[in-house]
Amino acid sequence: MKLIKNRKQKGFTMIEIMVVIVIVAILAAIALPTYFEYVKSAYAAEAKSVIGNVDNAAKMYYQTYGEWPSDIEEMERRGQLEVERSTKLKWTFTLSFSDEGGQITAESTEEMKGGAGRMVVYDRDRGRFLGYGTPDDTE
Repeated sequence: MKLIKNRKQKGFTMIEIMVVIVIVAILAAIALPTYFEYVKSAYAAEAKSVIGNVDNAAKMYYQTYGEWPSDIEEMERRGQLEVERSTKLKWTFTLSFSDEGGQITAESTEEMKGGAGRMVVYDRDRGRFLGYGTPDDTE
C-alpha cells in the first residue's frame, strides 16, 4: 500500500480566485450604474431646489407686476428672489412663462462637477421635472 503524504495547502487555488473575481464583477456591474444615477440626481438636486424657488417667486412677481419675469436677474433686482452666487456660477437659468404654464430650464456650466451642458427642465404645464441629462435626453 502506498502511503499518501498529507500536504498542507498554502494559498488559494486558481478556481477559488476566479470565483471571487466573477462575484466581484457581477456586484460591480449591478452597483456602478445605480451609483452613477445617484450622483447625477444629487447634482440636479440644487437646480431643482432653485427652480422651485424661481417658480414661486415668478408667481409672486406676476401677482405684483401683472406680467411674467423674463429672467432671474429681473426678479432679483425687484427683490422677489435671491439666488446664491455659487449656484449661478454652476447653473444658467432660462425662463419661459405664459399664462398657460411654460418652462424653467437650468443648464450646468463648466463650474459644475458633473460637467457642462447638463439640463434640468421643469414643465410648469404638467408640474413635473423632465430630467437631468444632456439637452437631447431630457424629455
